[in-house]
Amino acid sequence: MDLEVSPALTIPASELGWRFSRSSGPGGQHVNTSDSRVELAWNIAASAALSAGQRQMLLTRLGQRLIAGVITVAASERRSQLRNREIALAKLSHLVAEGLAPEGARRRATKPTRGSNRRRLAAKQQRAATKQQRQRPSAE
Repeated sequence: MDLEVSPALTIPASELGWRFSRSSGPGGQHVNTSDSRVELAWNIAASAALSAGQRQMLLTRLGQRLIAGVITVAASERRSQLRNREIALAKLSHLVAEGLAPEGARRRATKPTRGSNRRRLAAKQQRAATKQQRQRPSAE
């Protein structure tokens, strides 16, 4: 089952590595006998589905999550292994799509308006006056 991240990028199923283990959480006696926890691993560094630019972008943007160029996603939210597989695929797809998304436009810094500056200073003076009135009167 190939993973379609976007119309331009599809990760072949042969590049995805699956591991299953016992999950904690709800399930009663069933949880002790079934391997419903899912770990999905994908080697970004060795993937043939990516172009050189995409690979470099993912390696830099997802660098904190990678171990030797491999990204791993775990899912154990549901009792069913099949449902956890779907969740893990969705998580990986979201991470890769987020890593390949273009950066947003940079914010252009602007100066505060004269009116907003005046209001800020007036509020500071009002606050200072309030605190002055709270003080104990002098002994004179």
